[in-house]
Amino acid sequence: MNKRVFTVSQINSYVGRIFNGDYALKHIYLKGEVSNCKYHSSGNIFFSLKDEHSTIRCIMFRQDKLQGLSFTLEDGQMVIAGGRISVFERDGVYQLYVKDIELSGRGELYLRYEQLKKELAEKGYFDFERKKPLPMYPRKIGIVTASTGAAIEDIKSVAERRNPFVQLYLYPAIVQGTAAAPSIAAGIRYFDRTDVDVVIIGRGGGSIEDLWAFNERIVADAIYSAQKVIVSGTGHEIDMTIADYCADLRAPTPSAACEQVIPDIGIILNQLNNYYYEMNLKMEQKLLRCRSDLELLTRKLDASRPDRKLLEKKMLLSDMRKQLDRRIEAKANMIAQTYRLLVERISGLNPAKRLQGGYAFAQTTDSEPISSVVQLNEGEAFELIFSDGEAFVTPERIIKHEE
Repeated sequence: MNKRVFTVSQINSYVGRIFNGDYALKHIYLKGEVSNCKYHSSGNIFFSLKDEHSTIRCIMFRQDKLQGLSFTLEDGQMVIAGGRISVFERDGVYQLYVKDIELSGRGELYLRYEQLKKELAEKGYFDFERKKPLPMYPRKIGIVTASTGAAIEDIKSVAERRNPFVQLYLYPAIVQGTAAAPSIAAGIRYFDRTDVDVVIIGRGGGSIEDLWAFNERIVADAIYSAQKVIVSGTGHEIDMTIADYCADLRAPTPSAACEQVIPDIGIILNQLNNYYYEMNLKMEQKLLRCRSDLELLTRKLDASRPDRKLLEKKMLLSDMRKQLDRRIEAKANMIAQTYRLLVERISGLNPAKRLQGGYAFAQTTDSEPISSVVQLNEGEAFELIFSDGEAFVTPERIIKHEE
């Protein structure tokens, strides 16, 4: 019996032709979890896809990676890989030659989330400078959430406990499913046209799929365009939604959002009481200072009263007048005394005074004084003036004394 013997290469080549001839294996998509992922220095990526029962080897060449992979491939990711299945003849194994890869399920949502987050961050949707501060004492609060469920009940309970005077207004939005994002955005735009002070959006916790409406662009645009303060509380403490990044304030749950928005009325009343006592204390201190200042000013005013100053001036004027009179009198007395002395002195020098003592005054008939005998001529008359009269004399003889 003749045996036909084949080489290993022949068999691997034969099997390879079978794979390559199967049209279904030329264009196929496989879904599985990535494992044993390695980025080779050549630029190629080697990894395996596995499900609960089986594993298949995969390779993605560098030239295919540039066009067919938009994220970093890692172990544990659920992906859908498209390509062809063929045999690697050297090793005698078949594998998937991958042309393109996309994330599947949760991984695809995460990729969409990251892409939108990056885009909105670049446009300034998350900028801290544009975030509006919470009002200190809100009176009206708009709530965008489901009309039934734990979220609205928790908000009502917190609001009643912290401040029952705050008014709550509910926009019954759809918070899960394909219609959720437009419904939430409509609620934000509705309250933005009203007189509420703050808008709370949110829902209870859930998976990323349950919360996906808060990752949609339409919700981000509504928050970004709103004039009201928007607080996001979507019931998940670890991961943040796009709405959390866009909102003016993020809270881990709807009830926590309500805690942050509504101030505790008890604390407010205690503060008011403290302000009241502090104000009274400061007012009393201020009144004491004012009374002290008033007394000081009263004394100053009393000391500078016009009638008092006028009286002082009158008294001063009277004293000055008396002093002036005394000085005038003394001056007058001194002048009078001087006058008398001068009169006496002048009287002593008066020629007429001397005439009374037996003297006579000689003058010419022209009333020129005669002070020397040389002025006389014999037989020429001159006049002698006595104290009680005059006499005209004609000298008969003139005797001159020798010096």
